[in-house]
Amino acid sequence: MKVTTSLKKNYEFKRLYNKGKNAASQYAVVYCRRNGSQANRLGITVSTKIGGAVQRNRVRRRLKEIYRINEKRLNVGYDVVIVARVKSRFSSYKELEASVLSLLKKLKIFIENEAEAACETRRT
Repeated sequence: MKVTTSLKKNYEFKRLYNKGKNAASQYAVVYCRRNGSQANRLGITVSTKIGGAVQRNRVRRRLKEIYRINEKRLNVGYDVVIVARVKSRFSSYKELEASVLSLLKKLKIFIENEAEAACETRRT
Protein backbone atom coordinates (compact mmCIF):
# COMPACT_ATOMS: atom_id res chain seq x y z
CA MET A 1 0.00 0.00 0.00
CA LYS A 2 1.27 3.44 -0.87
CA VAL A 3 1.77 6.03 1.78
CA THR A 4 0.79 9.61 1.13
CA THR A 5 1.85 12.36 3.46
CA SER A 6 0.30 15.79 3.61
CA LEU A 7 1.56 19.16 2.50
CA LYS A 8 1.38 21.58 5.41
CA LYS A 9 3.76 24.46 4.85
CA ASN A 10 2.60 27.58 3.03
CA TYR A 11 5.80 27.74 0.94
CA GLU A 12 5.15 24.18 -0.35
CA PHE A 13 1.71 25.21 -1.59
CA LYS A 14 3.07 28.42 -3.15
CA ARG A 15 5.86 26.54 -4.94
CA LEU A 16 3.32 24.15 -6.38
CA TYR A 17 1.00 26.95 -7.52
CA ASN A 18 3.85 28.81 -9.22
CA LYS A 19 5.94 26.00 -10.71
CA GLY A 20 3.57 23.03 -11.01
CA LYS A 21 1.27 21.91 -13.79
CA ASN A 22 -2.44 22.46 -13.34
CA ALA A 23 -5.77 21.39 -14.74
CA ALA A 24 -9.17 22.85 -13.93
CA SER A 25 -12.81 21.88 -14.10
CA GLN A 26 -15.99 23.44 -12.77
CA TYR A 27 -15.63 21.56 -9.45
CA ALA A 28 -11.89 21.63 -8.70
CA VAL A 29 -8.40 22.62 -9.76
CA VAL A 30 -5.53 20.14 -9.43
CA TYR A 31 -1.89 21.18 -9.26
CA CYS A 32 0.95 18.66 -9.45
CA ARG A 33 4.74 18.64 -9.52
CA ARG A 34 7.40 15.95 -9.16
CA ASN A 35 8.90 15.89 -5.68
CA GLY A 36 11.85 13.51 -6.17
CA SER A 37 10.83 11.11 -3.40
CA GLN A 38 9.23 7.69 -3.36
CA ALA A 39 5.93 8.94 -1.95
CA ASN A 40 3.19 11.34 -2.91
CA ARG A 41 2.24 14.35 -0.84
CA LEU A 42 -1.31 15.68 -0.84
CA GLY A 43 -2.72 19.08 0.01
CA ILE A 44 -6.39 20.05 -0.07
CA THR A 45 -7.58 23.65 -0.11
CA VAL A 46 -11.20 24.58 0.55
CA SER A 47 -11.92 28.31 0.70
CA THR A 48 -14.45 30.04 2.93
CA LYS A 49 -16.27 30.92 -0.32
CA ILE A 50 -17.55 27.33 -0.26
CA GLY A 51 -19.59 28.03 2.87
CA GLY A 52 -19.46 27.44 6.59
CA ALA A 53 -17.29 24.93 8.39
CA VAL A 54 -19.76 22.07 7.91
CA GLN A 55 -19.88 22.52 4.12
CA ARG A 56 -16.12 23.00 3.83
CA ASN A 57 -15.40 19.88 5.87
CA ARG A 58 -17.88 17.84 3.81
CA VAL A 59 -16.10 18.84 0.59
CA ARG A 60 -12.68 18.18 2.18
CA ARG A 61 -13.75 14.71 3.37
CA ARG A 62 -15.06 13.86 -0.09
CA LEU A 63 -11.83 14.95 -1.77
CA LYS A 64 -9.72 12.97 0.70
CA GLU A 65 -11.83 9.86 0.13
CA ILE A 66 -11.60 10.20 -3.67
CA TYR A 67 -7.83 10.40 -3.36
CA ARG A 68 -7.60 7.53 -0.85
CA ILE A 69 -9.67 5.13 -2.96
CA ASN A 70 -7.66 5.85 -6.12
CA GLU A 71 -4.24 6.24 -4.49
CA LYS A 72 -2.94 2.90 -5.75
CA ARG A 73 -3.61 3.99 -9.33
CA LEU A 74 -1.47 7.16 -9.13
CA ASN A 75 2.14 7.49 -10.20
CA VAL A 76 4.58 7.85 -7.30
CA GLY A 77 6.73 10.87 -6.55
CA TYR A 78 4.34 13.80 -6.94
CA ASP A 79 3.11 16.68 -4.85
CA VAL A 80 -0.61 17.10 -5.50
CA VAL A 81 -2.85 19.96 -4.38
CA ILE A 82 -6.60 19.84 -4.95
CA VAL A 83 -8.38 23.19 -4.73
CA ALA A 84 -12.16 22.97 -4.36
CA ARG A 85 -14.32 25.41 -6.32
CA VAL A 86 -17.68 26.79 -5.18
CA LYS A 87 -19.66 24.36 -7.36
CA SER A 88 -18.11 21.41 -5.51
CA ARG A 89 -20.35 22.19 -2.53
CA PHE A 90 -23.46 21.48 -4.59
CA SER A 91 -22.13 18.50 -6.55
CA SER A 92 -22.77 14.86 -5.84
CA TYR A 93 -19.93 12.56 -4.82
CA LYS A 94 -19.96 10.86 -8.24
CA GLU A 95 -19.70 14.18 -10.12
CA LEU A 96 -16.82 15.33 -7.91
CA GLU A 97 -15.03 12.00 -8.28
CA ALA A 98 -15.37 11.98 -12.07
CA SER A 99 -14.10 15.55 -12.22
CA VAL A 100 -11.03 14.97 -10.03
CA LEU A 101 -10.10 11.73 -11.82
CA SER A 102 -10.36 13.39 -15.23
CA LEU A 103 -8.08 16.19 -14.02
CA LEU A 104 -5.54 13.65 -12.73
CA LYS A 105 -5.67 11.90 -16.12
CA LYS A 106 -5.04 15.22 -17.89
CA LEU A 107 -1.95 15.74 -15.76
CA LYS A 108 -0.80 12.19 -16.61
CA ILE A 109 -0.40 11.00 -13.04
CA PHE A 110 -3.41 8.68 -13.05
CA ILE A 111 -3.03 5.15 -14.45
CA GLU A 112 -6.29 3.85 -15.87
CA ASN A 113 -5.49 0.13 -16.14
CA GLU A 114 -5.13 -1.95 -12.99
CA ALA A 115 -2.42 -4.05 -14.69
CA GLU A 116 -0.38 -0.94 -15.52
CA ALA A 117 -0.81 0.28 -11.94
CA ALA A 118 0.56 -3.01 -10.60
CA CYS A 119 3.56 -2.81 -12.96
CA GLU A 120 4.20 0.81 -11.98
CA THR A 121 4.12 -0.12 -8.29
CA ARG A 122 6.64 -2.92 -8.81
CA ARG A 123 9.02 -0.65 -10.75
CA THR A 124 9.35 1.84 -7.92
